[in-house]
Amino acid sequence: MENIVVTGIRGLPLIKAGDNIAAMICERVTIEDGDIVSIASTIYSKAKGYTKALVDIIPSDKALRLGKLNGEDPRFVQAVLDASVDIIMEYPFILSELSFGHIGVRAGVDQSNIDDGMVIFLPPNPMQAAAKVQEEIRQIAGKNVGIIITDTCGRSFRRGQTGHAIGWAGFTAIRDFRGDVDLFGHELKITEEAVVDEIAGFANFVMGESNNGVPAVLFHNCPPWAGHDNIYFTKDEDITRRLLKEKCPS
Repeated sequence: MENIVVTGIRGLPLIKAGDNIAAMICERVTIEDGDIVSIASTIYSKAKGYTKALVDIIPSDKALRLGKLNGEDPRFVQAVLDASVDIIMEYPFILSELSFGHIGVRAGVDQSNIDDGMVIFLPPNPMQAAAKVQEEIRQIAGKNVGIIITDTCGRSFRRGQTGHAIGWAGFTAIRDFRGDVDLFGHELKITEEAVVDEIAGFANFVMGESNNGVPAVLFHNCPPWAGHDNIYFTKDEDITRRLLKEKCPS
């Protein structure tokens, strides 16, 4: 654990549609088997063309209503609605669920690090996106690596944003300690560590949130772990979601 090396991948150009993110990363760092590469969802989405001009968006009546309610451009609100499969809360911001299970503010639709008048959407299938980048790096560098696609999210009960994993490949999201014992021999019955989010959070720290120009981070010598990928609560398990839906009907 003491020998984990974390490297921000610098020198990537401003990404445009059609760029090969995997090739660009392999050109700039030496990758070894077992490494983990964390990639900001913004550059993946820009490379794949998951963007749209606000001028091309026609807001619906619902977007007009929510735009007025929250003081936001109704065209931007329409982009949020288009990316959402369920609206959990409408005010003081839109909190919604995406098709792949992620719940986020404004559906992760972003206007940062892109030209004025444009919005970026999260990849529609981040797990598939991570697997694709993993395979491309294997073909280019001949190495088997783990991949994380990250997004920056706020947190309930705490101020500030952190990096979260929305897609991953090459390992499980959760390190499952259930059945193990602690230092005093007590059996662990509920401990499940969200390793993929812990790595994404540190990657976000290296990337920065403004003009650092480090949209990808390499982790070398991370120890392996075993667990599962059930990182999202089911609707029956998610108490917070249920209470929000009851108190903030859309």
